Amino acid sequence: MPKKVKILRSFRFWATIVALPFLLLGCASTFFDFESDFVSDEFIQRETISVDVGKGIELSYLRSGDPSGQRVIFVNGTPGDAGGNWVDMLRGVPEGFEFIAIDRPGFGLTKPKKQLVALDDQAAAIAPLFVERDGRKTILAGHSLGGPIVAAAAANYPDQVGGIAVLAGALDPELEDVLFIQYIGNIPPISWLLPKVARHSNRELIALEDELRLLEPKLATITQPVVIVHGTEDELVPYKNVPFMQRTMTNAQSLDVIKIEGMNHFLQWRQRDVIMDAVMSIAEQLKANHEDITAASPPNVSP
Repeated sequence: MPKKVKILRSFRFWATIVALPFLLLGCASTFFDFESDFVSDEFIQRETISVDVGKGIELSYLRSGDPSGQRVIFVNGTPGDAGGNWVDMLRGVPEGFEFIAIDRPGFGLTKPKKQLVALDDQAAAIAPLFVERDGRKTILAGHSLGGPIVAAAAANYPDQVGGIAVLAGALDPELEDVLFIQYIGNIPPISWLLPKVARHSNRELIALEDELRLLEPKLATITQPVVIVHGTEDELVPYKNVPFMQRTMTNAQSLDVIKIEGMNHFLQWRQRDVIMDAVMSIAEQLKANHEDITAASPPNVSP
């Protein structure tokens, strides 16, 4: 019997179809809550940069702090945007630092409203924001789905990324489990009933396992400092992702794990100080690296 016919005759399929409208009504309000209306304030400016990925993207982002300082870019998971995830971080930027948080393609104020599913494409979308100042390259901090995005960026742009903080990051493909209803929700016309942010998020999650398998062999090429922050009670992205990263990021300059007992998935709202410590740890290593290189360089002596 053809596969499509089997699906159409299955009880599970039709039970999902019957239940789906009620599930969508419940999920819609939840996903709408992830969309922030934050634009800017006296501490944070909103800016836009053109990115040549796909058909072209106008990447919207929030910026705060010293425009000549050590740049740190924060990347959230799915769904969500910069305003809903990182405003508190951007209101407490340490002296000598510049913090940036992006609206990932498909979310927030980034245009057009079409998401990039591939991790390499998402890494490429933020690459134009990478800078090197005083010998120190950009630090990336990624939460949840943002974790594999910053890992892909570190692997793909080793000369531009100084180090990464992986915050409750989903990197182990074996731990990804797509629900049957997610596939149903991705089929038109059912997908049309979903809010756009929910539709984009669903597509990212469905594709994630395959994307992580493409990323896995690249993890050994990451040579920058890595700090992993993860809670032991994270039910959305299990702590088992941590030993996977320890097994695969074998060539990182350093790999430090901050294990938070009893913590769930939502680090940026409940563990801001720990995230700041992770970023500062990487920044100190970059500063030490630069000082070592400078000390080892021969003096510029004129004849």
